[in-house]
Amino acid sequence: MIGQRETVNGAHFAFTDRWGGVSAVPYEELNLGGAVGDDPGAVRSNRELAAKSLGIDPDRVVWMNQVHGDAVAVVDGPWGGRPVPEVDAIVTAESGLALAVLTADCTPVLLVDPVARVAAAAHAGRPGMVAGVVPAAVRAMTELGAEPSRIVARTGPAVCGRCYEVPEEMRAEVSAVEPAAYAETSWGTPAVDVTAGVHAQLGRLGVRDRERSPVCTRESGDHFSYRRDRTTGRLAGYVWLD
Repeated sequence: MIGQRETVNGAHFAFTDRWGGVSAVPYEELNLGGAVGDDPGAVRSNRELAAKSLGIDPDRVVWMNQVHGDAVAVVDGPWGGRPVPEVDAIVTAESGLALAVLTADCTPVLLVDPVARVAAAAHAGRPGMVAGVVPAAVRAMTELGAEPSRIVARTGPAVCGRCYEVPEEMRAEVSAVEPAAYAETSWGTPAVDVTAGVHAQLGRLGVRDRERSPVCTRESGDHFSYRRDRTTGRLAGYVWLD
């Protein structure tokens, strides 16, 4: 259920795998995405199971309506009955509030300044990485008192550069914005490495404590992959402060 988990100075990072939930094929088992065609009751149950396995209140998890953009929302509580906004990053200074990001090949980015007590979660697909959603999230964190040199950054399971094949023109467009994302597949065709691009962006901002998951979602049967399966579930990354 929880494939990776880490605690750093009162800040918690976690990434799910696909197992331990109640969803049926093709979303088996722990689909956490509510907009992929799965039964809504199964998704609610899966979100409760995942939160409880992490020791957090399911009602204190903030989700996003992700649209592959660069918009950021600063939050101090769940949305309640309000519409979930179209953003690809959320930032909080509220302890005990978990921020969640959904992915199935895109790069989930979790950020914390444990001194300023500010956390962020960002959804960095290829368009979001090019648009600068992660730098936008860091800027929003600094407005709440965070300093890039103190930020701890963790990126979760995502499609790797060896597997993310794209047309040559697209690779050229992406690498013109972020050269670190230039890649080649294991079979010798043009590719993009979104996670490498995210880490390069963070490095230029002064974020030194950065780690990336070794898991490629397309290669791993334990993780959902849109590029591999098309109709499939969504993984989640969670970040929260004690």
